[in-house]
Amino acid sequence: MLPASYTSVLEAKTRDEFRGEVVRFAQNLGFETVTATAVVDQPGTSAEFFSVHNAPSAFIEFTDDREGAKIDPVMQHVKRHSVPIIWDQGTYTSKSLGPMWEQQAQFGYNTGICLALHLPDARHFVIGVDRAEGLPRQPFEVSRMVADLQLFAVYAQDTALRLLIPDVIEAERPRLTPRELETLRWTMEGKTAWEVGAILGISERTAVLHINNAMHKLDATNKHQAVLKALRLGLIR
Repeated sequence: MLPASYTSVLEAKTRDEFRGEVVRFAQNLGFETVTATAVVDQPGTSAEFFSVHNAPSAFIEFTDDREGAKIDPVMQHVKRHSVPIIWDQGTYTSKSLGPMWEQQAQFGYNTGICLALHLPDARHFVIGVDRAEGLPRQPFEVSRMVADLQLFAVYAQDTALRLLIPDVIEAERPRLTPRELETLRWTMEGKTAWEVGAILGISERTAVLHINNAMHKLDATNKHQAVLKALRLGLIR
């Protein structure tokens, strides 16, 4: 894969430009269709999905089926793992979901590769490439495809978060500094402010200041509530 495919996606200025770069990359890789999605976990509600794709128009309604995504083995895999999944008919039949595969296969979704990058601040980037024909028989060829997709995802995720997520959602999320997040992580582990300070090489007073700032940004009444809110928002894991 030409290095230009990776760098050019970083330079996309609009959603349409980003979509064009994603589609071009997928087709150069040997896949007819592609979906790239920025996901934002929202506290107390369902996650928000913002996608670009070149799915056939007749297939769009099927891809927008949130209920189907809850049982789709590919979606469930990337939700929980960062390791790419190479999927085909067997992926679905092994879960007694053969009819689901048959429905999507009508539109050329017979096999593919999908992966997710799980990022800070409850952000995720998911990209999947699909095609009607089987993957190459040579393992090294498939490994090359996976590696190219993984590298492209690293470049594309920054552009996806920048161009696909509405500004209003960005504005609603608290922004904690790395130090504030670190103090919350150690607080979650049951460490006192003195212990957090010793671990991070700062004074107890400074550790308390970081915890208090985090509590204020998260609108929490105590440090334990701050930890719970940060976990729910995906700010810490």
